[in-house]
Amino acid sequence: MSEQSPQQEFSGLRMGKPFGIPVYVSWTWFIVAAFITWMFGDRVRAMLPELDATAAYAVAFVFAILLYVSVLLHELAHSVLAKSYGLPVRRITLYLLGGVSEIEKEPPTPGKEFMVAAAGPALSLGLAGIGLAADVFLINGGGIPEVLIWQLWLANLIVGVFNLLPGLPLDGGRMLRAGVWKLTSNAGSGTIAAAWGGRVLAVLLVVSPIAMPLMSGQEVDLRDLLWPLVLASFIWLGATQSLRVARIRARIPQVNARTLARRAIPVVAETPLSEALRQAAEKRAGALVVVDHEGRPVAIVHEASVQATPEHRRPWVNAGSMAKSLEPSMVLAADLTGEALIDAMREAPAGEYLLVERGGEIYGVLATADVNRVFSGV
Repeated sequence: MSEQSPQQEFSGLRMGKPFGIPVYVSWTWFIVAAFITWMFGDRVRAMLPELDATAAYAVAFVFAILLYVSVLLHELAHSVLAKSYGLPVRRITLYLLGGVSEIEKEPPTPGKEFMVAAAGPALSLGLAGIGLAADVFLINGGGIPEVLIWQLWLANLIVGVFNLLPGLPLDGGRMLRAGVWKLTSNAGSGTIAAAWGGRVLAVLLVVSPIAMPLMSGQEVDLRDLLWPLVLASFIWLGATQSLRVARIRARIPQVNARTLARRAIPVVAETPLSEALRQAAEKRAGALVVVDHEGRPVAIVHEASVQATPEHRRPWVNAGSMAKSLEPSMVLAADLTGEALIDAMREAPAGEYLLVERGGEIYGVLATADVNRVFSGV
C-alpha cells in the first residue's frame, strides 16, 4: 500500500539510500514478515510436499522479504519521479501496511500529481507482468523458484490493482484528486472528492465480506473480517486526515500578517512590567517591544511569561526580564500573507514575531496563538 505524505516523526532501521533517498524499515514490518511466514508456510508445504516444515517456512520468509522489495520498488517509483520534478523526498518507510514515500511538497500541477501517483501502481503492474511471463515461459520445472515467482507476480498484481482504487490515501485517490483538480482548477475540491472516495472504499471493504456470504446463504466467518477491518481503518483515517488538510488549506488565504497583528508599543528594558502594561492598556496595544536607548527593537515581551507573573510582583520585575531576544528570523515583513507567511513561521518557530514595514518601521507583533486561532475547529 502506498501513500505520499508530509513529514512524520519516525524511528526505525535505516536500510540504505538508493537514488539519494533514505530508506527505513519500521519495527512493525517484522510483525507482517512473521505473519506472512506463518500464513504462507502451510501453503508452501502443500505445494512442495517434499520440503520439511523448516524449509517450507524458510521459503515463506524469503517470499516476505521479496514482497517488501517489491513494495520498496513501488515507493521508489513515486519518489524518483517526484525528485525529477524538483519535489524533495525526505525518506521512504516500509511499515505494517506496506510503504510510504514522504514527499515534502505537493506537486505544483494536476498533471505532475497524476504522474507521481500513477508511477507506483504502474511499476507494480509491470513487475506482475514480468513475473507472469517468467512463470509461463521461463520457469516450468516447478520447485521453489516457480512457487516464489507465482506468488510474487500475483502479489504485485493485487498491490497494483488495489492501489488504483479511487480513494485517498491510495494512489488511485491521488489520481482522482488530480483529475478533479484539472477539471475544477481547484486542488481543494480534488482532495475533498478523493477523500470521500476513500471513505466509501473503507465502508465497502467492511460491508462486502459480510454481505457476500449472507447473500449466498452462508455464515460470516469473523476471521475473514480481520484484514478488511485493518485496511478499512487505515483508509478511513487517511481519508479523514486528507479532509482536515483540505479544510486547513482553505483557510490559509485568511492568514494575513497585517490583519492578525497586535499593536505594539516600545519600552526600554528597565521599565517595570506593571508600568509597561499600564502604557499598553492606555494605548490599547496588545504587545510590548523592548527597544534599546536608540529606539531599535531588540526583544519582544513574551506574553506567556507575563501571564505567569503574579500581579503583585509586576512592579518589581522589569519588562526586559520577560522578553525574548529578537533573532533575525523573528522579524517578518508586515505584508506577508497565506502560505508565504506560514512558511516563514515554520522556518523559525516562535511565540511572537516582530512585523516591520519595508522601510524597517515597526508595524506590530504577530502572535502564533492568533494565527492558530484561524485554524481552530478544523
